[in-house]
Amino acid sequence: MSSVPPGSGRPEDPAGPETPVARTPAEVAVLAAGSGTLGELTARESVCRACPRLVEWREHVADVRRRAFAEQTYWGRPVPGWGAADPRVLIVGLAPAAHGGNRTGRIFTGDRSGDWLFASLHRTGFAALPTSTHAGDGQRLIGARVVAAVRCAPPANKPSVEERAACEPWLARELELVAGTVRVVVALGGYAWQAGWPALRAAGFQVPRPRPAFGHGVEYEIAGPGRVVRLLGCYHPSQQNTFTGRVTEAMLDQVFARAAELAARD
Repeated sequence: MSSVPPGSGRPEDPAGPETPVARTPAEVAVLAAGSGTLGELTARESVCRACPRLVEWREHVADVRRRAFAEQTYWGRPVPGWGAADPRVLIVGLAPAAHGGNRTGRIFTGDRSGDWLFASLHRTGFAALPTSTHAGDGQRLIGARVVAAVRCAPPANKPSVEERAACEPWLARELELVAGTVRVVVALGGYAWQAGWPALRAAGFQVPRPRPAFGHGVEYEIAGPGRVVRLLGCYHPSQQNTFTGRVTEAMLDQVFARAAELAARD
């Protein structure tokens, strides 16, 4: 089986057999805009089939599997946003990993990047546990939510410009639905930084021109619906970055500690 059928009993599956499926970018826009709640939005995200290349790849990976996970049933579907429904901090990443989120069904779960991220979130008070291994493992986020700019695992971890644009309405609507509580947006990596601007604008935020440059620890104020939010840049905890020392535990903790400080303000 190339993916987990919606409503089949997989832990944390937000969708059911009757959840509407977007099969084109135009349908993504309609279904995202028509989602009245986070639950409805995440359900629709999790069954999207709008990008043929991504659908083919994520399901191929789920069929072939990595030897270490050969006995596991891969999620093989888009990985929706996950965490608190009323977050004060929203964390935006690039896309699920082929053998991480695409396997477990939870964003940043089951891969090395997620190991680093959740350990830091735990140390800074945003995660109940220091690890996130699989859906239903007891992990929960505290005052935070994690989303991806692109909801499907892409080949070579590189979604196309068209695929990013097709997925943008999901992110924009998620931003709209949590805008009432969010105080801080953390962009993990330059790709998430760039992908976030169109979604922020679509969600009603005033995007500056020219767009501020990405960097680790950079911080910008952005006027949003009813309040100012702060955008923080953070190097992505990819294996390449962590192996080379470009990202350290202290560097991650510094960003999320700052996010906690800013989120605690009125």
